[in-house]
Amino acid sequence: MSTTTTTTTPRPAGQRPRSVEPAPQTETEALSTVEGAESPGVPSPRGMARALLATFGRPVPVVRETARLGRDAIRVLRGTDEIAPAPRDKRFADPAWATHPGYRRLAQSYLAVTGALDRLVADYEAGGADWREVEQARFVVNALTSAMAPTNTLLGNPAALKRAFDTAGRSVVRGVGHMLHDLRRNGGLPTQVDRSAFTVGEDLGITPGSVVYRDPVIEVIQYAPSTAQVRQRPLVIVPPPIGRFYFLDLRPGRSFVEYAVSQGLQVFMVSWRNPTKKQSDWDLDTYAGAVLDAVDVAREVTGSPDVTTMGFCAGGQIMTTALNHLAATADDRVHAAGYAVTLLDFASRAPLGAFSGPRLLEIARRNSRRKGVISAREMGSVFTWMRPDDLIFNYLVSEWLMGEDPPAFDILAWNADGTNLPARLHEQFLEIFGENALARAGALRVLGTPIHLGRITVPTFVTGALTDHLTPWDGCYRTTQLLSGETTFVLSSSGHIQSLVNPPGNPKAHYWTGGAPGPDAQAWRAAAERHTGSWWEPWAEWALEHSGDEVPAPTATGSTGHPPLDAAPGSYVRERD
Repeated sequence: MSTTTTTTTPRPAGQRPRSVEPAPQTETEALSTVEGAESPGVPSPRGMARALLATFGRPVPVVRETARLGRDAIRVLRGTDEIAPAPRDKRFADPAWATHPGYRRLAQSYLAVTGALDRLVADYEAGGADWREVEQARFVVNALTSAMAPTNTLLGNPAALKRAFDTAGRSVVRGVGHMLHDLRRNGGLPTQVDRSAFTVGEDLGITPGSVVYRDPVIEVIQYAPSTAQVRQRPLVIVPPPIGRFYFLDLRPGRSFVEYAVSQGLQVFMVSWRNPTKKQSDWDLDTYAGAVLDAVDVAREVTGSPDVTTMGFCAGGQIMTTALNHLAATADDRVHAAGYAVTLLDFASRAPLGAFSGPRLLEIARRNSRRKGVISAREMGSVFTWMRPDDLIFNYLVSEWLMGEDPPAFDILAWNADGTNLPARLHEQFLEIFGENALARAGALRVLGTPIHLGRITVPTFVTGALTDHLTPWDGCYRTTQLLSGETTFVLSSSGHIQSLVNPPGNPKAHYWTGGAPGPDAQAWRAAAERHTGSWWEPWAEWALEHSGDEVPAPTATGSTGHPPLDAAPGSYVRERD
């Protein structure tokens, strides 16, 4: 951030615009605060401390920024400094930050300090540091500068003081109550959502269907058709094993499942069981085998010799290991496969690289082995602190300082409804993440078969999201080059989860389509055509092309071999620890 211009410059890549407004008031804002499920592990304080020492232990840049900060402080005290919050920085939206001399100087002092810290990180990067170490330093600095914002305190937040005055102190009393509740029951972090407003199976995950298969690892849900004719080849959806599948079936009007069914597809969903310590040995063999079981269930129920699959996030990684095994054994049970915001190649730079250092990964391995599972809260802490303004201090201000109740949004309720990850699978994900084991031929073996992505020749549909900082779109694009079959790439606007919960009809949403993907992602984007709407639409066209002929829709779910067991969304999605 410059101290010589009237607004601050954009933060380094990978960081989000700051915002500690009251909690999101629209569905779009709520979606933008939700993260996905690709966590490598839990950050190590020791590793973060090393990154800070490396950044701030360089005398020349530190002396330079200290001197600059001193000059800025003198100008701030004199009232001659022109530094001001960026227009999009909603923390300083209250008029008092511009009109009150004390608050204006407070904001300018804060911005001067954060600007100095940001420049030190940039200088560390320019000095040739490993990009993973730079991301570690940026992660810590971002968390530190977010925490030290004056708006996080009652006296330092004029909007909160006005609220206290207007409510005769009732907002302060309510805020203290929220804070005490969160200290006791939410790990000391402000609550993001009122989960009591939603019930899975009543408000969320309500597309009609039946569980037609259940084993110790998965349930398979068959959704009831909504058209008179359906395509003969079924679709099997593979969601990530971290989190519940119903982010793909939130509610009528923005359910991917509902949309797929409305296109005449026969849709089957994998619903993962929430593992406990007893299942600590579940690994990629377990999960890839379960995907193949789901494929066989869909084939038997529909009478189709093969299926189309669709993998989301980490579910796409698991799906890929199953596809690799099928390719290696000349098994054609899967006719085509789709990928949504899935990384197979982790060589590209991304903010998640902050947690890919060897020491951090080894600590994460030891933690998972000791505990048997990695809990949703532990994994969620990574994403929370990657975006502290949006995911922590936004709620701290609205609930603890302003006395507001947590918001009630379906996607936030889903985000808070996490699952565990078994230790052995977590360890293998760390191998994929830290050693790029999926992209390196022969580096990983699943179902007895060495992984070699180039041998997968089925047609694929691949999506990335333009502002996705968890699975950067150009990293997702790499899948088109790693696999050998005919491929289609579509680039969606927005971020990780927001791109997925994105039904057609939103005039603000858009996506890009282009020609056959070549080796250069940026060249593809430069030549791509922009469309208003959702990537669901070109995906549906692709899926229908690969789903066979139309046949009369079945009058009931299940079959003689796999009769209905329970109504959707099933029992596994409701299981807690």
